[in-house]
Amino acid sequence: MSRILHNRVRSSFKNTSWVSIDKRAVAFSIWTGRSMLLYKPIDTSHVQRRCYGMLVARAIRGVLKIRYLVLGGAVGGGMTLNKKYAEWKDGLPDMGWLNDLLPDNEQWDRFTTTLITAKDKIGDQLQIDPRLREAGVARTTELREWLAQRYEDAVAAAAVNNQQRLEPAPKIVNNLQSRPASPPPARSADDAAHYEKRVHALQEEVLALQARYQRELQRLEQENRELRQQNMLLKQGRQPSTKKMKRSLIDMYSSVLDELAGWEADGADRLPRVVVVGDQSAGKTSVLEMIAQARIFPRGAGEMCTRAPVKVTLSEGPYHVAQFRDSSREFDLNKESDLADLRKEVELRMRNSVRGGRTVSSDVISMSVKGPGLHRMVLVDLPGVISTQTVDMAADTREAIKQMTRQYMDNPNAIILCIQDGSVDAERSNVTDLVSSCDPQGKRTIFVLTKVDLAEENLANPNRIRRILEGKLFPMKALGYYAVVTGRSRRDDSIQGIREYEERFFSSSKLFKNGLVTPSQVTTRNLSLAVAECFWRMVRATVEQQADAFKAMRFNLETEWKNTFPRQRELDRDELFERARAELLDQAAELSAVPAQRWEHALRDALWDHAAPTVMDRIYLPAAAAAHDDQEPSLRQIHLKAEPAPPGPPGPPGIDFNKFNTIVDIKLREWAERELPGTSVQAGREALRAEFSRLTEPAEPEPLFRGLREHAVREALLRHDWEERAQDVLRVLQLNALQDRCVSARAHWDRAVALLEAALGDRLGAARDRLRDLTGPGWRERWLSWSSPTEEQRRRALLAAELEQLGTARPQLTYDEVVAVRDNLRRQGVEVDNDYIRETWKPLYLRKFLEQALTRARDCRKSFYLYSQQNGAGKECCEVVLFWRIQQTLETTANALRQQIGNREAARLDRELREVLDEMAADADLKKQLLSGRRVELAEELKRVRKVQEKLEEFIEALNKEK
Repeated sequence: MSRILHNRVRSSFKNTSWVSIDKRAVAFSIWTGRSMLLYKPIDTSHVQRRCYGMLVARAIRGVLKIRYLVLGGAVGGGMTLNKKYAEWKDGLPDMGWLNDLLPDNEQWDRFTTTLITAKDKIGDQLQIDPRLREAGVARTTELREWLAQRYEDAVAAAAVNNQQRLEPAPKIVNNLQSRPASPPPARSADDAAHYEKRVHALQEEVLALQARYQRELQRLEQENRELRQQNMLLKQGRQPSTKKMKRSLIDMYSSVLDELAGWEADGADRLPRVVVVGDQSAGKTSVLEMIAQARIFPRGAGEMCTRAPVKVTLSEGPYHVAQFRDSSREFDLNKESDLADLRKEVELRMRNSVRGGRTVSSDVISMSVKGPGLHRMVLVDLPGVISTQTVDMAADTREAIKQMTRQYMDNPNAIILCIQDGSVDAERSNVTDLVSSCDPQGKRTIFVLTKVDLAEENLANPNRIRRILEGKLFPMKALGYYAVVTGRSRRDDSIQGIREYEERFFSSSKLFKNGLVTPSQVTTRNLSLAVAECFWRMVRATVEQQADAFKAMRFNLETEWKNTFPRQRELDRDELFERARAELLDQAAELSAVPAQRWEHALRDALWDHAAPTVMDRIYLPAAAAAHDDQEPSLRQIHLKAEPAPPGPPGPPGIDFNKFNTIVDIKLREWAERELPGTSVQAGREALRAEFSRLTEPAEPEPLFRGLREHAVREALLRHDWEERAQDVLRVLQLNALQDRCVSARAHWDRAVALLEAALGDRLGAARDRLRDLTGPGWRERWLSWSSPTEEQRRRALLAAELEQLGTARPQLTYDEVVAVRDNLRRQGVEVDNDYIRETWKPLYLRKFLEQALTRARDCRKSFYLYSQQNGAGKECCEVVLFWRIQQTLETTANALRQQIGNREAARLDRELREVLDEMAADADLKKQLLSGRRVELAEELKRVRKVQEKLEEFIEALNKEK
C-alpha cells in the first residue's frame, strides 16, 4: 500500500520544480517513515530530536527578540524624549531680555542718591511743635532714628537688588509700630493727646511719602522697560509698536487748548484756564516762575518783556524739564546753561511773533514744564497793562493789550489771577477795573498782592494791607486774596533762595505775627495749591458741557456739508493741497514723454521768432545795401518803422554777389559768436515754458486749484535757469553749421526758398501796413468800411503819388528831385519840407525793394538744377543759400536744445517745481490765500471740531477714571 502511494506521489512530482519536490518529499517521508527517493524506511528518531532542538532554538530566539525589542524601545524612546525636550526648550520664551529691562548700576546709584537726598530733606523739614519740644525730645529722636534706619534699609535693599537684578525691587514696609517705644516722659493729658495726634500725622505723612516714592519707582521701571524694548527693536532693524503713550490728564487737556488756539469762531473756546493779568512790572512773570519753580522767562530793565501770550502747562514729573510744543528739545531746569538757552528761546519767539511794526502779538507761545511737586494746571501769561505809551511803541499798543486781556478774561470759565503790586499806591492800578468789569461778582478771580516786603517797609499804615487782603480796598471781588514775595530785586536769586526768603519774611513779619492776615493767605506755595484746586474744580464742572457744545457744533457743520456738497469728500486745506500737488507732479512728469518731432517743431518756431529780426535787419538788408553798385554803406537807413534801417539791392543787375557773400559771412560769424547762443537758450526756455504750461493745464481745470497751479508753475519757471555750459556747446555747433554753403538736396533748397519767401512776405506786409498808416485808407476801404483819411494822411497820399511818378528804383532822392516834388506840391496848395519828403520816400523804396526780392525768390525756386550743375558755384541765388545756412543752423540748434531738455532741463524744472511745492506746503498763510472758499473753510472747521471733540472725550474718560 505504501509503495503504491509512493509511486503515485513520484509520478505526480515529475512536472514540478525541484524546490517543491524536495518539500513534498520530506513531508511524505516523515508521514510514511520511508524514503521516497531511496525506497527505504526513514529513521524518524533524529527528526524528533531535531524538532525538540528547533523548539528550544525558537524559544531562545523569542527571548532574544524580546531583549532586542526592549533595548530598541529604550533607545528610541530616549531619542524621542530628547527630541521632545529640545522642542519644548526651543518653545520656551527667551528670558535674556530681562537683563536689558532691569535697571543698570548707574540707575540704581541714581535711585540710591535720590533716596538719600529725600531722607535728608525729610529729616531737615520734620520740625516738632516748639511747645512739645521738652516733652517729646526722646520720641522725636527715636522717630528720626527710625527714619534714618528705614532709608538705610532701603539703600541696602537697592544695593542688593543691583546684584540680583532678576528679583523685583523690595517694597518699603512700615514697621513703625513694631519698634519698641521708650517710655515717654510724664506729660499732661492735653499735651499727651496733642503729641499723639502730631505723631499720628507724621506717620501718615511718612507713609504717604513712601507710597508716592513706590508709585514713582514703579512708573519709572515701566517706562524704562518700554524704552529698552524700543531700543532693542531699533537695534534689530524693526520699528517699535505705534501704540499711544499714556499721557497725563493735564497734557491731554493742554493739547485741547492748543487745538483751540487762534480759533476765530465766536464762543468756540470756553474751556477753563488760568489767565495771569496785571499791570506792567507788577510781578506777573515772577509769580508764574515761583509756581513753576524755575526762572524760565527773560527779564528787562524797565522795559516790556512779555510781548505775546505764553501758555505754560504745569505737571508733575520725575525731572524738572521744560519743552516747547513744536520742539523736541528738553531744557533741564536744574542747569544754568539750559535755563539761559530757554530764556533766549522765549525772547526770540516773542520777537519773531511781533511783525509789521507792532509791539505786542496775539500769537500764543506754548510750552510745558514738568517737575517734582508741581501742581497740574494751565496758565496763560499776558502782556502787562500799561497806562502810557512810549515813543518806540506802536500807536495802538495800549488798546491792543487791553483788548487781548479782555478777550481772555471774557471766557466765562477762565480763572483770573489778578496780580497787584503791593509796593505802589492802589490808586495807580489799571488792571483791577478791567477785572471787575469782566467778573463783577468775583466768582472766578483770585487776587494776589506781590512785593509785600517792600510794602511793609514803605507803608505807614499796616492796616492798609489787611484791608487789601480782606477785599475792602479795591472795587472788585475775588474768591481769595493772597500775599506773596517773589524776589529781592536781584536777578541772580534762585527759586529756592526766594522761597526761603519768603518763608522767613512771613514768619518774622509784624503784619502776620499780629494776626492781621491768616497763614493760609500767604506764600506762593499756598497760592499754587489754591489755584490748582480752583482750576480742576472749574474743569470738572464745565468740561462735559463744553464737550456737548462741540458735539452740537459738529452736527451742524456735518449737516451743512451734506446739504451744500453732497457728493464730495470732506478734504481740508492740507489734503486738498496734497491732491493738487500730486496731480501737478503727475502732469509735469509727462514732459519727458513729449515726442521729439513736437519738441523740434516748437523749438524751430521759437528760434526763428527770435532770430528773424536780426537776420533781416542786421544781416540780409545791410549786406544787400552794401553790395549795391551805386550805394555807400551809409545809405543803410531804411527801416520799417521809420527808424534807421539798411536798404536792399534794387535787383540782380545791381548786386555785387562776392561782396554780398563776404559781408554775410562776417556778420553770420559775429552773430554766432556773440548773440546766437544766448538767443537760442532764450528761445529754448520759452518753448520749454510753453510746453510745461500746456501740460500742467488740465482740459477741465477745477476752479479751486487754479490759483495754486498758476502760482506753482509761475514760481518754478521763474526759478529755472538753463545750464550755463549749454551756450558753449551751442556756439560750437552753430559755427560748424554756418560753414556749410552747399545745398545738396532739392528738398533743402525748397525749404530755404520757402523760408526766404515767408520772411520777405512778412516784411512786405509790414511795409504796406506802414504806408497805409501814413497815407490813410484806399478808395475800397473808404467805401466798404466808411472810413476817411485825416488831413495829415491826405498830405502823405499826395506826396506818395508825386514820388511814385519818379520811380522807386533808387534808395535816395537827389536834391533836384526833392525840389521838383516840393514845387509840384506847392502848386497843389500843399507845403512840405525836404525832410518830410525824404521820410515819405523810405517806406516807398523799402516796399519796392521787398517786392523785387520776393520776385527773385520765386524765380530761384526753379533754379536748383542750374545751381547743382554749377556745383554750388552759382551766385545768382545767393539769398537762398544764406537762408539755407540759417535754416540748417536753426535745425541743428533745435536738435541740440531738444537733447538738453530731455537729458537735463526737464529734470531740473521738475526739481524746481517740487521745491516750490515743498515751500508752499510749509507756508500756511500762502495755502490759505491760494485755497479758499466755503468748501475749504467748512472742511477745515469740521476737521478741527472733530479733533477737539475727540480729545475732549478722551480727556473726560481719563478724568472719570481718576475720580
